[in-house]
Amino acid sequence: MLDGEMRDGEHHNLEIVKNHTQKLQDELQKLALKVKHHEDNMKFLKTQMDNIDESILDMQVNLGKYHSSSAALEQNNDVSAMQSEQQTVGKILQQEKAAAGIICQMKIRHGLQASKLQLTKDVLGIVATLGKVNDDNLSRLFSEYLGLETMLAIVCKTYEGIKALEKYDKEGMIDQNAGLHGLGPSIGRLLNGRFLVFCLENLRPYIGEFVPEDPQKKLALLKPRLPNGEIPRGFIGFAVNMINVDHMHLSCLTPNGHGLRETLFYTLFSRLQVYKTRADMQSALPCVSDGAISLDGGMIKSSGLFNLGDRKDVEVKFPISPGISKPADVIEIEEKLKLMNWQKERLEEDVQREEALLNNAKNLFNIQKQELVKYLGETASHIKQVGLF
Repeated sequence: MLDGEMRDGEHHNLEIVKNHTQKLQDELQKLALKVKHHEDNMKFLKTQMDNIDESILDMQVNLGKYHSSSAALEQNNDVSAMQSEQQTVGKILQQEKAAAGIICQMKIRHGLQASKLQLTKDVLGIVATLGKVNDDNLSRLFSEYLGLETMLAIVCKTYEGIKALEKYDKEGMIDQNAGLHGLGPSIGRLLNGRFLVFCLENLRPYIGEFVPEDPQKKLALLKPRLPNGEIPRGFIGFAVNMINVDHMHLSCLTPNGHGLRETLFYTLFSRLQVYKTRADMQSALPCVSDGAISLDGGMIKSSGLFNLGDRKDVEVKFPISPGISKPADVIEIEEKLKLMNWQKERLEEDVQREEALLNNAKNLFNIQKQELVKYLGETASHIKQVGLF
């Protein structure tokens, strides 16, 4: 009877070993399926990346053909546009203690490498350099309306870029040896006082339609109307639509695909109206909600807030547009190229996330496998000792 009880106990222990072994094997199988799932996802994402890279290359080739054939025709316009931009950058550099001056000097010194440096890789530019206008009068008006501090504001794509510009110690004080504060002295500039920084992903964008088939993606804003239903005399347009934006900045600058017009410039100008004369602007008061300016210097900052007195030129102004237009098919290719590059960035983020998940699944699989092997080894030794085999 004692031998029978011992055999029953041994068989019971063996059953426990079998059940636990099966449980470990089942868990290992589940982890193996997870690894396979993430590996399949990686293959799919990399196939998409390859397809996008191929499409990007084709579009770059087509654009290269256009630019090489039209280079001579655009040379004079490009020179004048470059001179206007250089004047704006030069005025920014004269602001010796401004953060914008440090950013511009970095871009001049390091060129394309500035877009790869940790401190400046997320910086899109300075407000004054990110838009152009058709003539000097508009440049002066818009710059005066915004003011020097805003014209010198830095524009970042994400909040990570904001954090890179300024660091703090444990007491919450600014770390003078990090960010722009640490960089300034190394290039002969001292950063003094506060400075504005716009974060595109945190700006509330314009929600609405765009002007159909407009290469500049102007906002489809309703024209102002007087109580009698008529459009005010002398109304020219909205300031936000009178800024010319580089085609590479018209879309896909934020995770949601927004461009500069519906984020930065809509934040700066909102529905600011532009009129031919001060008299026209004053006649339109009943339908002015977000301010108005006139070509002869009139300015209403917002409903009920009037700027009186003589005009004052701001030191830093928007550059003047070159006055040329690209063929519609070229603009379409550039827009598609921008969209493709944006999609590629999103895919790269997906690949990074999937790779992290895959590595984690592999680690868990290896840990589970080692646990199973160890358990099988220990139980085999125990079973042999008690003579179950």
